[in-house]
Amino acid sequence: MAAPGVPIALRGAVAWASRRRPLRAVLLHPAVARPGYWLASACGALWGGLLGGFRYRRRGGVVVCAGLPRWAFGRGGTTIGAVYLTRDTVSDAVLRHEAVHRAQWRRYGLVFPVLYFAAGVDPHTNRFEVEAGLREGGYR
Repeated sequence: MAAPGVPIALRGAVAWASRRRPLRAVLLHPAVARPGYWLASACGALWGGLLGGFRYRRRGGVVVCAGLPRWAFGRGGTTIGAVYLTRDTVSDAVLRHEAVHRAQWRRYGLVFPVLYFAAGVDPHTNRFEVEAGLREGGYR
């Protein structure tokens, strides 16, 4: 079933790549995914640092950059690699949710954003949001 709100070209590209086992194996191999996770974490830390005065805290399994302007992230917050970007959404439940996204970044590396958006924009049907816990993430 097609994910609603996802461009056809993205759905097609993900479907094409998922049928090519060698390509999938290479992209998801830890030797490729892990450096992608590290790069994403560095980019998230730089973005959060520049906008938040380089104030970081480790909490709930993620590096938290709080106090950012609302336009700097999606919804209540966004995890990029190991870094959670937010203004003030830092409850224990949300941090548990974001820690699952951090693990997803670690597993999939730079392929994660493509897979995430291909899974759909509705959090209730997006497999990555469901795995992270809809209730913990503030989705009702």
